[in-house]
Amino acid sequence: MSSAVLLVAHGSSDPRAAATTRALARAVAAQRPGLDVRSSFLDHAGPRPGHVLVDLERIGHRSAVVVPLLLTSAYHGRVDLPAVLDEARADGLRLDLAVTDVLGPTAGRVPPLLLSALRRNLPAVDHDGVVLVAAGTRDDLARHSVDVAASALGALLGVPCRAGFASGSPVTPAVAVSSLRSAGCARVAIASYFLAPGRLHDQAVASALSAGALAPASAPLGDNLDVARLVASRIGYAAPVRTAA
Repeated sequence: MSSAVLLVAHGSSDPRAAATTRALARAVAAQRPGLDVRSSFLDHAGPRPGHVLVDLERIGHRSAVVVPLLLTSAYHGRVDLPAVLDEARADGLRLDLAVTDVLGPTAGRVPPLLLSALRRNLPAVDHDGVVLVAAGTRDDLARHSVDVAASALGALLGVPCRAGFASGSPVTPAVAVSSLRSAGCARVAIASYFLAPGRLHDQAVASALSAGALAPASAPLGDNLDVARLVASRIGYAAPVRTAA
């Protein structure tokens, strides 16, 4: 198995996001002693994945596992990340690379550790419904995977749970909260389907609160112990990266 792991986050201009990602990297390293765990960002912040991979090769690593810190398999996971890895190869990188699945649902199955993290992160407020606030995407399959996560979380908690999106969907957090209230939920808690803080998380929470959801909202998942365990569990099941033709 590789002794190097590269976590790849989307990135944000909000400095809290990078700090949270670095904290998660430390938490993952604590779960897997002996691994060289690094963090990187596709946009807005540094270092970029290609630069970190070059550094790993320079200090003697021969392989690395790349873990996308993404909760859906949308554009960033399917297009942006492979393009970054292809570019690194084209620039002469010789590391053997493998990439894990995203941290969210795959093949319609929600990772139990993700559900545990969402439940642990929920504020200690009396509630009879939950809105799962998410960043959003125009990708139908990615949005569906968030709906799957919301349904699974609701089943775990024993209350209705619906997803609301900060962008890319007419089902905003406010719309989701209103729908829950119309269905008879009087106390709707806010669960966060974000890994790190930033503008979209703040926007999603504000939308839910505007429709009468309960404060405080869940914080982003961040370096939650179950998220660190989920990342660590993904490392052993990474798929080799094929060289682009």
